[in-house]
Amino acid sequence: MDIQAKRKWMIVGIILLLAVAIAVGTSDIWKNAGTGNRKNGYVAVIRIDGPIYGGPEADSILNGGSGVTSEELMKEFQEARKDPEAKAILVRINSPGGSTGATQEIAEEMDKIRSSGKPIVVSMGDMCASAGYWLASKGNYIFATPATITGSIGVYMDYTNIEDLMDKLGVKNEKIKSGAHKDILSMYRPMTGEERDMVQAMVDDIYNQFVQTVADGRKMDENKVRSIADGRILTGKQAQDLGLVDAMGNYYDALSYAASSGGLQGDSENIPVKVYGSGVSLKGILSGEVKNLSGIFAKAAADNFRESLAGSPAPSIK
Repeated sequence: MDIQAKRKWMIVGIILLLAVAIAVGTSDIWKNAGTGNRKNGYVAVIRIDGPIYGGPEADSILNGGSGVTSEELMKEFQEARKDPEAKAILVRINSPGGSTGATQEIAEEMDKIRSSGKPIVVSMGDMCASAGYWLASKGNYIFATPATITGSIGVYMDYTNIEDLMDKLGVKNEKIKSGAHKDILSMYRPMTGEERDMVQAMVDDIYNQFVQTVADGRKMDENKVRSIADGRILTGKQAQDLGLVDAMGNYYDALSYAASSGGLQGDSENIPVKVYGSGVSLKGILSGEVKNLSGIFAKAAADNFRESLAGSPAPSIK
């Protein structure tokens, strides 16, 4: 199949996707399906899957994304806080950690929710470590499974020095800089003793913030937190024994607890739930959870079409 034929079928596919997206996104029947049982309130479910990093949200169902951004999570927590029908928030975390700055932005929104009086219940998945645990400690109550990997309370920065390799290759790097430390952490030279002290001071400052956050969130003595905040990873059961987790239980146990904390009645199968997030699933489409579906499809299709054109030979005039 030649390039022109491939483009033709790609355009046809995009048009079909947009037609389906617009039909679903604008149909009141689809939008309102499954939402009637929320009239007396619901549990807002917010998922934190993958590494946490700063930046804008990325709505794309055709491009597989990895991780979550502070901007999308802040938006979700704000919506849950401002919605009077959201009686409790269940935060499902399955993350190895991430950026400290992004984590603190998200944590601030979680603090606002707790200050508003709405309970936050955390459900740990396979892993809730480092920055993931930083956010978990903001919850009123934490569930984990016995084998959940958690902990890793600590901070590190790394850099690579390839100076010897560059010498062997006969390549020399030169810089013109405004100050002695402007190229600190450069891979082309070793750090000086003074620079190492600077970086260590930064790490120690962030570490102290992490320890204080856990101590405040878990109502633990700061020295006790420091005694286990050496970067070690823990199982969920070990974390419970140390006071970092409240109870053993799965997602549905946490959901039932969140509903009860928010004054909602019903078993875990009948609890009214609203799942926040930009991910698109068939269940989300049918229940009306996915908002602005046509916009998500349109953006994803445009991004993929643009990438396909960029990878194709440019038109020529003969």
